[in-house]
Amino acid sequence: MGKVIFNMSMSLDGFIAGPNDEVDRLFAWYFSGDTEVPFPGSEFVFKVSRASAERLQEASTAVGAIVTGRRNFNVAGAWGGKPPLGVRHFVVTHTVPQEWAGEGSLFTFVTDGVASAVEKARQTAGNKAVAVSSANIMRQCLKAGLLDEIHIDLVPLLLGDGIRCFDYLGSEPIELEIISVIEGTGVTHLAYRVVK
Repeated sequence: MGKVIFNMSMSLDGFIAGPNDEVDRLFAWYFSGDTEVPFPGSEFVFKVSRASAERLQEASTAVGAIVTGRRNFNVAGAWGGKPPLGVRHFVVTHTVPQEWAGEGSLFTFVTDGVASAVEKARQTAGNKAVAVSSANIMRQCLKAGLLDEIHIDLVPLLLGDGIRCFDYLGSEPIELEIISVIEGTGVTHLAYRVVK
C-alpha cells in the first residue's frame, strides 16, 4: 500500500486560504517561472521554476487516489466534474449529492468517516500514494494516525487572516522528520515524515 500524504500551499503565517476561500495569492507561484508543467486530468498548464516543475511532476505521477472533504468539494464546484489529477476522489460527507454519484463518476462519497475513506482510497491507489487535499481531513487523519507525510508549498506571504492549516490539532505535540527542502521561485517546498 502507498503512503497517505497531505500537500497544500500555505502562507508563512499558516493560512491555506483567505477569509472567503480565496487562494489566488497562495497559488501565484504556479505561474512564476518559465518551465511549463501540464496538470494531469485538466487543461491547466502551470509555469513554474525548474525545481518546482520536477517536484510537481514527481508528486502528480505518484498519486493514485485523493481523499477530500465535502466543503472542499463544494468550494471547488466539484472541479466541473474533472477532479485534479484525473484520479478517483473519495469525498468524506454526511449526505451524498446524487447529481455527482453514479456510474462513470470519479467521485466516491464516503459517509462512514475518514478512516473508511482512506482505506477505500488505498485499495484504489494500490502502490501509489493517497493524497489528502483538505486541511480538515488532514487534521482528522493526523489525529487517527493515518497520515504518513506532510508536504507544504510555503509561500513567502503573511496573509493575516483566513483558513488556518494546523488549527484544532489538540495539545499533544506531533513530531515530524524533514524529508526534503526544495527552493522554487516564489515558494519553498517542504516535506516531512510523520513520526508514529
